[in-house]
Amino acid sequence: MSTLHFDYIIIGAGSAGSVLANRLSENPEQTVLLLEAGPKDTSPMIKIPGAFAYFMYSKKYNWRYETESISDIRHGQPVFCPRGKTLGGSSSINAMVYVRGHPSDYDHWESLGNTGWSFNEMLPYFKKSETNERGADDFHGDQGPIYVSNTQNTYPLNECFLEASKQAGFPLNDDFSGAEFEGAGYYQFTIKDGERCSVSNAYLKPANKRQNLFIECEAFVNKILFEDKTAKAVEFTQGNETQLVKAHKEIILCGGSFNSPQTLMLSGIGEKEELESHGIDVIHHLPGVGKNLQEHVDACVLVESKLKDGFSTSPSGLIKMLPDTLKYLTSKKGNLANSITQAGAFLKSSPEVEVPDIQMHFVPLLFDDCGRDLSLLSKHGYSLHVCVLRPKSRGRVSLKSLDPREPVKIDFNFLSDPEDAKVLVNGIRVARKILASPAFDAHRGNEMHPGADVVSDEGILQKCKDKLGLVYHPTGTCKMGQDAMAVVDHQLKVHGVKNLRVVDCSVMPTLVSGNTNGPIIAMAEKAADLILNAQVQHTKETAKDTLEKV
Repeated sequence: MSTLHFDYIIIGAGSAGSVLANRLSENPEQTVLLLEAGPKDTSPMIKIPGAFAYFMYSKKYNWRYETESISDIRHGQPVFCPRGKTLGGSSSINAMVYVRGHPSDYDHWESLGNTGWSFNEMLPYFKKSETNERGADDFHGDQGPIYVSNTQNTYPLNECFLEASKQAGFPLNDDFSGAEFEGAGYYQFTIKDGERCSVSNAYLKPANKRQNLFIECEAFVNKILFEDKTAKAVEFTQGNETQLVKAHKEIILCGGSFNSPQTLMLSGIGEKEELESHGIDVIHHLPGVGKNLQEHVDACVLVESKLKDGFSTSPSGLIKMLPDTLKYLTSKKGNLANSITQAGAFLKSSPEVEVPDIQMHFVPLLFDDCGRDLSLLSKHGYSLHVCVLRPKSRGRVSLKSLDPREPVKIDFNFLSDPEDAKVLVNGIRVARKILASPAFDAHRGNEMHPGADVVSDEGILQKCKDKLGLVYHPTGTCKMGQDAMAVVDHQLKVHGVKNLRVVDCSVMPTLVSGNTNGPIIAMAEKAADLILNAQVQHTKETAKDTLEKV
């Protein structure tokens, strides 16, 4: 079989890869190949916003990664790390929350030497990517592919949460992605007309008919091939057949914070000692590959409800769900048209903090470990989840074997920095303050977790560790920068080699203060401009050289 050639090869059809596939294929003279390890996003459950938890059990659409076991975390059990494995990536299975983080997150990136990544320079790409239900203004766009909508038909308990936050002395905020970041309010979501608006729906499907865009699913990438430190080709397996495809211009890696460093290492780019220990020929020594792993660790306060409000899988709870199910089937409205978490907050864990350092997700049910604890779901109650927004702890991913289908070793190094533990404990105290406000008086039952008798810092921290979860925002393993541990430069080009970029959440040098899907989409929009502008410049330089020779 002859080797096929394309101008651009994109590895991974997640939130970044799908955006790039659309933007790079807008020019009909450029051929683009998009490789996705997972299947097509054909399940009707993907469309239903309220079916979010269903995909936590899916082996077809979810990589279902797990961390290494740590004795004092979840009693030695691995921590669950879901990642999307289909067209649209995690945008096809996530909770659809749309926020951008604090402007200082991006200004910090630029201060690290990443020119062009300040908030003011990122804002046009946020606006370009979205059609916001609220219309266009200084912070929002109304012409972009991603539809961003308000919460609809909320559970009454959400209103209790907002009133309780106000009673506890915290401001209310009707737009976390607007002029103000701090406060409690309703989230916005990537939902359109009662259906999930994944990047696959928003970016890939409109581009599907283009003759120059080729999308291959269930195409598992083995490695990238180099000639004189120039990325030339991609080897992938589809079915029982191994294939080789070549790129005329660039190869763009969009596998995410676990798969992107794995692919780089299997291709010979990474820490020299680690590669050699696996018998991998070193293309370029780049010690930062797989390092700098960050995540939003999650702890929760679980409270039983005396009024049996909210969602439950109890007989009475299931009966209450029937009208909602019928409403969704007939009109795409009701609670199934919403995310499972609708209200939340960005708050300060202590008065001396300059900008919010904790995020809260309020859930009108007893929700732990992404809904996988079915024993909790059969009871009536509510949950308030707390995460550390800007963690200082750093972990890593590393190879387990030469088999690309073998998951990487994931070590988040949870709460290793004492400051993270302090912020988390203080965050639980803030959550308790809100839940103790008069607005919850009629509902409040027993505090199931951490437990009303757990009051010391040490006790709260251990209880947090016992049920520690994640918000599923792994970042940083191919970080952008100029220091010795940086993997890509400010144009997202891999240091030390040519014609290879990484575009996904792994390039974030530090984690943004909030859910990551919106930022990744905007980053990919910017990356598309970087790639296309570089190509224009290359064409100009080639033409100039030709004229000078004539």
